Amino acid sequence: MAAQINTLHGYRFPWREGNRFKFLIDSTEFFPNMLEAIDSAQQYVLLEMYLVESSDVLERFMRSLLAVAEKGIKVYLLFDDYGSIGLKQRERKQLIHHNINIVYYNPLRSHSTLYNLYRIFWRHKYRALYRNHRKLLLVDEKIAFVGGTGLTDEFDPTHDPEKRWRETMIEIMGPVIIDWQQLFMESWNNYASEPLVLPTIVPESFSNGQLGRTTVNEASRWSGIQRTLIKRIHNAEHQIWFATAYFVPTWRIRKKLARAAKAGVDVRLLLPGPITDHPGVRYASHRYYTKLLNNGVRIFEFQPRFFHTKTVLCDNWVTIGSSNFDRWNFQWNLEANQEVEDQNIADEVKQMFENDFKDSREVTYNEWCRRNIRLRILQWFWQKIELISMKITHRNRS
Repeated sequence: MAAQINTLHGYRFPWREGNRFKFLIDSTEFFPNMLEAIDSAQQYVLLEMYLVESSDVLERFMRSLLAVAEKGIKVYLLFDDYGSIGLKQRERKQLIHHNINIVYYNPLRSHSTLYNLYRIFWRHKYRALYRNHRKLLLVDEKIAFVGGTGLTDEFDPTHDPEKRWRETMIEIMGPVIIDWQQLFMESWNNYASEPLVLPTIVPESFSNGQLGRTTVNEASRWSGIQRTLIKRIHNAEHQIWFATAYFVPTWRIRKKLARAAKAGVDVRLLLPGPITDHPGVRYASHRYYTKLLNNGVRIFEFQPRFFHTKTVLCDNWVTIGSSNFDRWNFQWNLEANQEVEDQNIADEVKQMFENDFKDSREVTYNEWCRRNIRLRILQWFWQKIELISMKITHRNRS
């Protein structure tokens, strides 16, 4: 294992020992922990988010951020410009503070949807499609949170709590925080007027800690998340449990999943059911069900609420983060995941999956073949839309 830890093998960051990881299920667990970490800040707070909207959730975070800023703590907010369209001027003005610095990733020329569609489809200007989809809160050199949440009420609706999006975050302490801070600084410096310089950190390394690695996708530059996922699926011996909010995987991932299932590996997909924020993407994902089911892959659709978590378990290896493992994400987005290789963590994640399976409906091959004509028409239509989006990707590469 030492050789694996000390070399990159083509990845951005190495495996690091001595970490502590904790999975936090739903906003009732992760939002209080994140806010507590901000409130206890002594040096700085780094917050990188894609989806940011004026909301009760944002108000809670703004109160904590403004409070620590008043104490002299430096706060750095890195928001994606498209993902934060819902951040109203009132909240933008409230965040103006001499200890709060805000940078918007890849600013759009206009927030008009029609104008941006015009530039993409008629002018073939694709720059607006490159987005920062990462989610990270890092406080001092002590603690970080990574996963799929956003600062919107969908994750914690005040008046309808049973409809909160099903989400998972991972709490991180230990040496891998070095790599998360470096990622934040690189993204920040691409768009900030002045470079961000933070002190070199030496996080605590825990005895009997866990092995972890930060993996990234950076559009066409790095594809570490996809690369390691394919490798782990290929090498899995017992189980591959795959959870994602938007299942539009590459051909290679689909092929590896099918081959693993045919070889006797327990392959399961945990996907959103009828409750989703993008029904079209769900219908487009249906095009893959028939072949996967026919090859022995089991498919579960989560029923009670929207399933937004992004986690994969392969034997004793786990990855969790911002990536939905779909073709669009791999092509256009900045993504970052936390990998963990540890049997205790794998057992914890397995239990989390099993609890979610209980709230899901399994789709069987025979049932799927008997689906009604209305569903087939919707699937056909959204498959065509997906193919058009892939042509945009192809044209950009040419």
